[in-house]
Parts: sequence; C-alpha cells; structure tokens
Amino acid sequence: MRLTADVWVSAYLTRLRLVEIPAFVVKRGDSTAGAVLVKMNTLDGMACCYQRSFDLMTGDRKWMVLAEGEEASVDASVTKQCSFDADLWVIEVEDRQGRHLLDEPGLE
Repeated sequence: MRLTADVWVSAYLTRLRLVEIPAFVVKRGDSTAGAVLVKMNTLDGMACCYQRSFDLMTGDRKWMVLAEGEEASVDASVTKQCSFDADLWVIEVEDRQGRHLLDEPGLE
C-alpha cells in the first residue's frame, strides 16, 4: 500500500523539523497521487532538485537528481516540470550542509 502524497509530505516535513532542517511547501500538488520534487538549497547560490524515479534495473523507486547547479537554473527546471504536471508537489529544503534525509530508511 502506498502513502498519499500529502501524508508523505507531512511526514517528510516533520522528519526534517525534528533535526532542525528548514523546509517549505513551495507548490502543493494533488493530495492523493501527486509526484514530489525536493529542491535542496544550500544557501550559497547552488541547488539540487531530486525526483523519485523508477529504476529499471532493480524495479525500485529511487531519488534521482533532476537538476543541479546554480539555483536559478534549478528553479527553471522546477518551473518547467510544473508546467508539465499540475499535480506536482515542490518542497524546498534549506541547509548549508546539504542534508535532505532522502537517503534515510522510510524515505529512500
């Protein structure tokens, strides 16, 4: 059984809050089946955006880099994805150390 998007986002934001990593919902998507993008802002002009993708080799769903580099170019990629998918969620995480927790159990 899969979690709804809004439940997953709420749990993710809580997990980040517990370790004092600021995060914000930049765009709210469909509450049941919307895909989620996580933009990691390191507050130095650089950013990385992650999307959950299907791994054809293992059959698993994994967090993969959608865009990486200067924050403006990452923002442009996120805007482009939003134009394709109105149901998309966008979460922005702000941490100078680049911690996003997506590789932790339950979020990977």
